Amino acid sequence: MARQQAAARALSRQRMDALVDGHFRAEEAGDLQAIAEGFTRDAEHTVAGRPGGPLHGHDEIASYYAALLTALPITRFEPVRRWYGEDHVVDQSILHAAAVGEVFGLQGRGRPVRFGLLHVFDFADGLICRESAWLDLASLRRQLSP
Repeated sequence: MARQQAAARALSRQRMDALVDGHFRAEEAGDLQAIAEGFTRDAEHTVAGRPGGPLHGHDEIASYYAALLTALPITRFEPVRRWYGEDHVVDQSILHAAAVGEVFGLQGRGRPVRFGLLHVFDFADGLICRESAWLDLASLRRQLSP
């Protein structure tokens, strides 16, 4: 019975791709409402190394993205590969952006950047319930060094 319930909750790969790709397109467009609407109300958001611990809920997540996308407008996500589980996706991509403000403690000064990014997206109720991200900070530092 538990296995049947889990299978009923599992999302198809197509639905997972639509949620992740929609999230990335919303980031590229700077659409904070679309970003927030892709998450469950009680969603959790973490970025490895970000001070302050996990964020929770639409308001905290939207505030984080408002600040991030002001400092680092994203041009595009270049897909590398994805791995799928029953209720999660691991996405590896290359982020292309313009570092116009302070990005992870580094001064952007309008420079273009590209760096590796690994996301783990967990899903519940047909939406993203947790996003965890790790970025290639060493590559970003090299690109933004004076």
